[in-house]
Amino acid sequence: MSPRGFGTSFTDQRARMVERQLHGREIADERVLSAMAQVPREEFVPDEHRRHAYRDGALRIGEGQTISQPWIVAKMAELLELGGGERVLEVGTGSGYAAAVLSLLAAEVVTVERHAALAESARERLARLGHANVDVRHGDGSQGVPDRAPFDAISVTATASGEPPRALRDQASPGAPMALPLQRGGREMLVRIRGTAVEAVTPVRFVPLVEGTKG
Repeated sequence: MSPRGFGTSFTDQRARMVERQLHGREIADERVLSAMAQVPREEFVPDEHRRHAYRDGALRIGEGQTISQPWIVAKMAELLELGGGERVLEVGTGSGYAAAVLSLLAAEVVTVERHAALAESARERLARLGHANVDVRHGDGSQGVPDRAPFDAISVTATASGEPPRALRDQASPGAPMALPLQRGGREMLVRIRGTAVEAVTPVRFVPLVEGTKG
């Protein structure tokens, strides 16, 4: 058996993940599927979780945070409908995995993480893997990154209560899609917001969006 787990290489596991977890669950955007097939998820999880990198589930990455399951990363990217020329804001860098995927779909990704340790490790990791179009910031994600606004699309990987923060709405270009989980009426739902239109997508479970910074 391969030491990388499950008797196959990470490359084989990645291809199987794309086919079974994404394509098999109606992720249809070919650019998203291609990006997910290129990014080595095993590089974005702690060593003790590497052999589980392509399982269909979230994994803990430290600081009370998680890396989302592959399907959620792909779905949120698909909801942004990126064509390749956009500047994207991501709130909640985590290990940098979703930012790496987005970097293959957009011209530029600005990603903000409230935990200093996670921001620093993600910055190093993304640079080492060649994602030069990702700008990692340590800051309060609920406030966005005003010095880089406006953004053509926004992805938020933590649950907001009721409505997305006003600062994020203000930093979106007119008509820009925003994908994020919202807590409403006791339910946590992934939604896409474009202008005043709100589209419910699927029930989800994320860590809460917290104001302020740590570290």
